Amino acid sequence: MPLPTSAPAPDGGPSLTNDPPQAGLTRQRDGFTGPLARGSTAPPPAIRFHSADEAAAALALAPAGGVLLLSAPGAAAWPGAAVVAAMVARAATAHPDASYLAALDCGSAPGLALDALRQGWRLLILDPSHPSFPALHAAAQEVGATLWRQAPEALDLARLDLRRPGGRALLARHLGAGVPDP
Repeated sequence: MPLPTSAPAPDGGPSLTNDPPQAGLTRQRDGFTGPLARGSTAPPPAIRFHSADEAAAALALAPAGGVLLLSAPGAAAWPGAAVVAAMVARAATAHPDASYLAALDCGSAPGLALDALRQGWRLLILDPSHPSFPALHAAAQEVGATLWRQAPEALDLARLDLRRPGGRALLARHLGAGVPDP
């Protein structure tokens, strides 16, 4: 079950939409945003994923408070918002009870961020130095999305071999879960 559409900024401050974290939302049609575990206001642990299998591994070990699934840096350009959404949907289908929030990293490409908003993404990361950042921020607010200026610190799963017990143990430790079975 996905996490909220409005989330606090990675630095723990208010979200750029100035909305408080929303708990108990219903699952969205697109599957990339939805309910955060009730009573949880702290941001969940973050991981960077590069494939549906990596996202699924994180969801398999997701704590009750959920996990923040961050796309690879600049993933809005390649493989693209639709492909990243499909990765998240595949992982969520494999672990339907896991709570998560998925964020698409748009790098410094405001056109791709706008396209992602049209596709249903509700949490985006965009470089604030681009001159059109304020316009994108306004567009995000208009559709109830959150636009972060930077990604929070995250464990990059591309650096782990999740086929090995050690890789899974590092992921479990990062997520605050118990050590998984081999």
